[in-house]
Amino acid sequence: MYNVLSLGAGVQSSTIALMAACGEITPMPDVAIFADTQIEPQSVYRWLSWLIPNLPFPVLTVSRGNIVDECLTLHRRKDDTGYWSKSLLPLYIRNPDGSKGMMQRQCTWSYKLEEIRKAVRAFCHIKRGQKDVSVTQWIGISWDEMMRMKPSRDAWCENRWPLIEKRMTRKHCLSWMQSHGFPTPPRSACVMCPFHSDAEWRRLRDEEPDEFRKAVEFEPKIQETMARTRRCYGVPFLHASLIPLGQVDFSTDVERGQGLLWNEECTGICGV
Repeated sequence: MYNVLSLGAGVQSSTIALMAACGEITPMPDVAIFADTQIEPQSVYRWLSWLIPNLPFPVLTVSRGNIVDECLTLHRRKDDTGYWSKSLLPLYIRNPDGSKGMMQRQCTWSYKLEEIRKAVRAFCHIKRGQKDVSVTQWIGISWDEMMRMKPSRDAWCENRWPLIEKRMTRKHCLSWMQSHGFPTPPRSACVMCPFHSDAEWRRLRDEEPDEFRKAVEFEPKIQETMARTRRCYGVPFLHASLIPLGQVDFSTDVERGQGLLWNEECTGICGV
């Protein structure tokens, strides 16, 4: 039986990794897998550069590529009637009638779940059509996020939630890290993620201004790209207010409801 940790490089999955390294969660993982979207904030990459050498098991980094590059790429239609682009991010849309919509989210599956799944199949030597369970996949969902728990889609894999077993919340994880003298992990999420709470946008703006600038500069680029596609019927935005990101007042999470969106985000892979 293989034990594989889905490493989101945030608080929860990093806590699991270090608890396993300290022998507080057993057995030792055979491997941790980090799916890199290539648009994580630099704080996440700095954290990984500290974390990986402090783990007694290997960390495998996989990547489909850069989400932003794919979103901004125009493809000519086979019938030569115009262009199309991949709609990966769950962007907010201002429809022509002024109403608000939201694009379908494909980034989690395409850039996180599927890349990890492929890496697990290769590392654990999963055979085509295999039904026997030979992999236990550890996922960093904490006790305060129980609603995000979902069974594995694959017959050969069973999911495990070590923090749920220990009834540890995110706050407990931070306390555990501090009590063991470890640095505080960053929150892991793509820089351009529309599911950021206002508090996270504000943190990016104030603590990682270069990353916030990337998001601000991305917004008009994706608007221009989508405007050139034949099936674009609205204007995309990164923020639920439908205001350009650089002009948003990030002080009204509750009024806009954005503070609740993390319960739906990334199926326990991103943001942990």
